[in-house]
Amino acid sequence: MSFHDDESSDIGPAGQSKLESCLFNCELSSKVPLYTFQWDEEEDMEHFLELRTVCLGQDAKEESNVVEVTAKNHQGKTISVPIANLHMNCLPMVSLGEFELKAPVTIRLKSGTGPVTVSGLHLIASEVAESDLSDEEDDDEEEEEIVPFLPAKKKQQKL
Repeated sequence: MSFHDDESSDIGPAGQSKLESCLFNCELSSKVPLYTFQWDEEEDMEHFLELRTVCLGQDAKEESNVVEVTAKNHQGKTISVPIANLHMNCLPMVSLGEFELKAPVTIRLKSGTGPVTVSGLHLIASEVAESDLSDEEDDDEEEEEIVPFLPAKKKQQKL
């Protein structure tokens, strides 16, 4: 699995929530058939996994590779759903769009030997304290006070 800082933005009314994202990927195979995306519960943070692509690796055999995701539905019940059935000859990659799941999430290679790479974004939603908001406003004011550089004056040529 790998992470890479991607972006950070404010969302919600009056910028009270902050959303950060990092790149995510994991490789499933017969040796490592499952990966669990799970984080310690924190009061002011929620972790989401936004799956975007499922792709066979170059060493994949000519067989069906089924990838399944296990997570909680809107009622809090744990369910398992196949999200891709890949085959090297006809469907080596699937684009899932922005398939978002709340942690914990388990991704499993249900059948086949892989390798299968699952990639997307790790999203972290956190509440921003009012003291943090006032600090950001102070930073904005400091930026406004900076005077931009003016272009150099050109010498006029005589005709």
